[in-house]
Amino acid sequence: VSESQDLQESIKPRQVEFRSLNFHNTLSWLPGRAGETRDTLYFVQYKVYGQRTWQNKEDCWGIQKHFCDLTNETSNIQEPYYGRVKAASAGVHSDWNLSCRFTPWQETMIGPPSVNVVRRKKSIILKLQAPRSPYKRKTGSSIPMTNYYDLLYQVFIINNLLDEKHSTLVYEGADKVITIEDLRPGVSYCIRAKTYVPLLSRSSAYSRRHCTVL
Repeated sequence: VSESQDLQESIKPRQVEFRSLNFHNTLSWLPGRAGETRDTLYFVQYKVYGQRTWQNKEDCWGIQKHFCDLTNETSNIQEPYYGRVKAASAGVHSDWNLSCRFTPWQETMIGPPSVNVVRRKKSIILKLQAPRSPYKRKTGSSIPMTNYYDLLYQVFIINNLLDEKHSTLVYEGADKVITIEDLRPGVSYCIRAKTYVPLLSRSSAYSRRHCTVL
């Protein structure tokens, strides 16, 4: 018995947690301390906080991956959820390991805006677009994250004559079209942007860099 108990303990998944970007909500975990064997399978369940019964996630029942997409199951973004995972190997099942409570609206990370750069003689015009959620309107188009939060954009410029590390904040606000003026022709400028959620005092990662010579 103690041998199978040891195996049960050693295959139990570790660090079960939700990761979320723009409401794409994924439960992830690490293999147990025994490490990964070829026959280790994982089983995922989820529930809303306060509910008694756990639901099986059919697509993540007996899988070998270390993550499970629960975006559709956690689509009520104000509700708190739990996920849990158990492992099976050599005919032995581990106990369940439970995630922390997860509320998508409070915890999702917001992605950076997409940036389109139009250059003029002495200015750059930027067109920014908010990241999109996985949820769709009736027309089929993705609902932007601005539907769920008041978002601001932060725009940074790097003048490549100067030190690479010095990026200057040149704009913060909600406008989607921004003009940066009084720039020098012949100089290379790089632009990157972040999304900022004032209510949660949370910034996205930087967008990729867009470099241009006027």
